[in-house]
Amino acid sequence: MEMALVQSTMDLRIKPIMRGFTQRAVRFNNGFTRSQIVTCASSSSGPYRRKPRKTVTPKTKDQNPKEESSQNSNNGKSNNEEETEPRAFSESIIFEEESEKPDLLSFIDKQNVIIGTKMAPKIAETKETQTKPKVEELKLKRESEEEKKPKMDPETYRKIVQKLAEENLRKGIPVFVFPENVIPDSEIEIFLNRDLSAVKDRPDVLIKGAFNGWKWKHFTEKLNKTELNGDWWSCKLFVPKQAYEIDFVFFDGGEVYENNNSKDFLVNVQNSIDEASFEEFLIEEKQREIERALLEQKERERQEEEKRRREKVEADRNADLAQARAEVAKKKEGLSRVVQNSGTFSENLWEFEPRGFKGGDRVRLFYNRKTRPLENSSEIWLHGGFNNWYDGLSLSEKLTKCERNEGDWWYTDVLVPERAIVVDWVFADGPPQEARNYDNNNFEDFHAIVPNSISEELFWVEEESRIFRRLQHERKSQEEAAQRKAERTARMKSEMKDRTIRSFLLSQKHIVYTDPVEVQAGSAVTVLYNPANTVLNGRTEVWFRGSFNRWTHRAGPMSPKRMVKAQNNTHLKTTVKVPLDAYMMDFVFSEREDGGIFDNRNGMDYHIPVYGGIVKEPPIHIVHIAVEMAPIAKVGGLGDVVTSLSRAVQDLGHNVEIILPKYDCMNLSNVRDLHCQKSFQLAGTEIKVWFGKVEGLSVYFLEPQNGMFWVGCVYGRGNDAERFGFFCHSALEFLLQTGSQPDILHCHDWSSAPVAWLFKEHYMHYGLSNAKVIFTIHNLEFGIHQISRAMIATDKATTVSHTYSKEVSGNPAIVPHLYKFHGILNGIDLDIWDPYNDNYIPVPYTSENVVEGKKAAKIALQQKLGLRVSAEFPVVGIITRLTAQKGVHLIKHAIWRALERNCQVVLLGSAPDPRIQNDFVGLGNQLHSAHADRARLVLTYDEPLSHLIYAGSDFILVPSMFEPCGLTQLTAMRYGSIPVVRKTGGLYDTVFDVENDKKRAHASGVEPNGFSFDGADAAGVDYALNRAITAWYDAREWFDGLCKRVMEQDWSWNRPALDYLELYHSSRKS
Repeated sequence: MEMALVQSTMDLRIKPIMRGFTQRAVRFNNGFTRSQIVTCASSSSGPYRRKPRKTVTPKTKDQNPKEESSQNSNNGKSNNEEETEPRAFSESIIFEEESEKPDLLSFIDKQNVIIGTKMAPKIAETKETQTKPKVEELKLKRESEEEKKPKMDPETYRKIVQKLAEENLRKGIPVFVFPENVIPDSEIEIFLNRDLSAVKDRPDVLIKGAFNGWKWKHFTEKLNKTELNGDWWSCKLFVPKQAYEIDFVFFDGGEVYENNNSKDFLVNVQNSIDEASFEEFLIEEKQREIERALLEQKERERQEEEKRRREKVEADRNADLAQARAEVAKKKEGLSRVVQNSGTFSENLWEFEPRGFKGGDRVRLFYNRKTRPLENSSEIWLHGGFNNWYDGLSLSEKLTKCERNEGDWWYTDVLVPERAIVVDWVFADGPPQEARNYDNNNFEDFHAIVPNSISEELFWVEEESRIFRRLQHERKSQEEAAQRKAERTARMKSEMKDRTIRSFLLSQKHIVYTDPVEVQAGSAVTVLYNPANTVLNGRTEVWFRGSFNRWTHRAGPMSPKRMVKAQNNTHLKTTVKVPLDAYMMDFVFSEREDGGIFDNRNGMDYHIPVYGGIVKEPPIHIVHIAVEMAPIAKVGGLGDVVTSLSRAVQDLGHNVEIILPKYDCMNLSNVRDLHCQKSFQLAGTEIKVWFGKVEGLSVYFLEPQNGMFWVGCVYGRGNDAERFGFFCHSALEFLLQTGSQPDILHCHDWSSAPVAWLFKEHYMHYGLSNAKVIFTIHNLEFGIHQISRAMIATDKATTVSHTYSKEVSGNPAIVPHLYKFHGILNGIDLDIWDPYNDNYIPVPYTSENVVEGKKAAKIALQQKLGLRVSAEFPVVGIITRLTAQKGVHLIKHAIWRALERNCQVVLLGSAPDPRIQNDFVGLGNQLHSAHADRARLVLTYDEPLSHLIYAGSDFILVPSMFEPCGLTQLTAMRYGSIPVVRKTGGLYDTVFDVENDKKRAHASGVEPNGFSFDGADAAGVDYALNRAITAWYDAREWFDGLCKRVMEQDWSWNRPALDYLELYHSSRKS
């Protein structure tokens, strides 16, 4: 045999970084443990000659193998390696075969064991001239020869291994494997000469390794002393089908390692799989693992749900049984009193014939009405029951006059109930529902013992069982109805969300979209781009530049692709292969291959979600710092936004927390598991930290012990700016002291604006360096100084609609920062505003039965407010704060105009300004006098009534002078009421006039949904209101269809949450 030998010094190395490896049985990443043989999933394999692999360091808990994988072509060391640095492993031992002899048993003719990273010249020269056979031919040849050759007997095996051991010992080579040519899906034996290694004289020798560059299936195995001549130790190892190399070192079970002079040992495996193919295999394996995990998770959830169901069934059963027993006890007590006062007859008043009757018998009851209350009645009727009227009125018979001495006797035949112990009755002058006069035995009723009745004990046992079965049936019916309703609600919400996501993906179709619209991992997708609507308009070339997973994919950015004309002639196209481990596709466009002008969506880049991948998007950690939160501390729309946006983003899989002052006026009934967690000091003030769950959200409540928030209100103190500034400082200090590292700090309006500059000026330098600040302006009319400072410091700023962002773009606080200022619409909470599950309206409804549902709500509204009850009046609803901003002069005009058009008008709202409040009190009195049956002003806040007005109105009027977003018009549409609005701010962005905004609606991806007007005078509101009322009177079928249409539009937080996530990611990218 010819051997190439590079002598290396076997140093004793102390390797503390290897402590993370197990030092007992072989243990792989998948959790399987085997003491001798390691197995793995199967895969296709075949012979494959790999080039010698350079240094690869095994991954430990302290070290990533990729950090030291960069190689120097001359010495095999990483480019950044210091000679004095301790290395876990290096120097490779490589075993390769001559490709023309694939038979593993021809080892005697093969002498190509190489120690180290250098090859002898002869071997290297030979390998340069070798030609690799085709993979499939080798595979077939191997399989054929494997079938033909006999199994090696132990003695032959021992002799061959002994010969190899002697030759390697003579040449000073400490390690060899048998068979020498390693193939996948086979067992090998690894030999180490302890005397030639760093573990010389150590009592224990173990091997530690993994496959494919220390990437896969780590193992630890104990070696045993062999019977070979010399100090040879060995263990057997199974080579998986997907292995193309084996990496390993030896150690003594402690900290002494034989690692081939810090270069590790490496054995090449003849396999058709290469490193790239193996990466794909790992991805596919990960996908299968995820699928298995999902199935297991579903099974666990099913079992847990079944357990909960069984526990609930048992608890419900016990509750129903307890209720049945309680009802029986109550009835038993009442019947006992009746039995004590009952007999079989009453002398000269009533009697039964025969007297010895039982349940089920037909008996005759005689009644003497002489001197009784019915003495002069023309008819006598029996109204009866049994067992103290147990089943209510169950007997009704007309009596007939009979000839008996001594009295005025009447009789009737009565069928005694089967289970009667006592028969109960009164006499009347007519049948049930018609009688006016009664003989009820002086309010004691008549009662007769059934002489031969069933035993009371048996009766009550049966009665308890009967009540129990009734309760069980009622519960089952209620649960089934609730389940059907919940399933339908979930289905409607899911369908609406799916429509919204699809609309989101197609929202820029005039610029870019994909085919298919929903991009699937592991598939090819075509990206279509129209440069005519971008900065690349007119460019002769357009290049696609992309990656995945928000530009963090392991494969890095794709090579630029020149786009070609699509069939529609308006768009350019290119095709992209989406990897299995993608969750997001990211791209921009450029005018040249090397760059030039870019269309990067104004710095936001283009992002399209990928479905079905094996990797999920890592969650973002968002912390909202705010002074309002619905429903526990709600003053205006800010509180709704904080809660609803947080829930929507959390539902998308992200981590959301809220920090809020702990007011003494807070509604804590909606806080679950509230408890004090800790306290800390700030500026000499102790601040208690409370934690609880609100609407499923994690909320931290900060309570300064200086009493700043023990003032009975949220706003309205003379030192609000000081109070909220201290709160913002406390919130950041809390995050710092707890070691929290949020990705996003989201602050709102002037009240928490100080968060932005306090963070940038101080806390980002103290340890909160990971965070980006988002600042949302809900209303620019308040706190302009604080807003100005926040705009300077924030990374991104938003306001609550696109149009409002344009309307305020000239404000001095905004102008310098337009590049980071965005408009994102608010949404409404579909769980709070849901006509299908609304307890404040009489009939639940969806878009399918909107006409019937709204008709019932209208009648209920009219009845509640004392208006004329009729479905033939259109109802104009107004729900608002009565301020100048809300257009109070237009509201007053619209009320009179609606009454002129024979409408009913309902207003719900109050004014913080006493002058406006008194003005509307006077108007209400005037309307009550002149139009009591058609107008009602309710000048207060009434949550249940607001729900009824939204459902019972045909129109909701919102004539605001300015409106940053507006939730009233969105809620109105949720309930099928048609909005009549002034074109401003969010009203313009959400309400599209049925006659004038068809093109604008189409561009926004919605259908026209209301009536709108320009201007701020009576003529403007008349223009919109007249058209709306006329449509109701003259085109009722069309109008009903419009109600159905607006109900099906999604004005929830589904779309805004996606927009905010894009903004969050954009801020982190910048």
